[in-house]
Amino acid sequence: MSLNVSILLIIVGSAIVTFIPRVIPFIVIRKIGLPKIVIKWLSFIPICIFTALIVDSFIIQDESLLSIDWRVLATIIPTLIVAIWTKSLSVTVIVGIVCMATIRFVF
Repeated sequence: MSLNVSILLIIVGSAIVTFIPRVIPFIVIRKIGLPKIVIKWLSFIPICIFTALIVDSFIIQDESLLSIDWRVLATIIPTLIVAIWTKSLSVTVIVGIVCMATIRFVF
C-alpha cells in the first residue's frame, strides 16, 4: 500500500485544524480565573448536551406526528440507572452500547 504525500498532508492538516480549537480554549482558560457564576453555568453544559442528544434520539417526527422510538427508550433506562449508580462514564457508555446492540439484535 503506497501513501500519497498530498493525502498525508491533508490528514496532518486536518488533525492540526481539529486539534487547535480543542486545545487553545483550555490553555487560555487555565491562565485566566473565571468567576464562580461562570464556572457554575459551565457545569450544566454537559447535562444539557446529553439531554439534547437523548431527546433527539428517541423522539421521532413523522410528518406532523411525534412518536417515541421504544428501542432507544429501552436502552436509555438501564443506561441511566447504571450512570446514576456507578457515576462512571466508561461503564455507562459500555452498558449503553451493549444494551443498544442487544436490542437491535433481538428486534
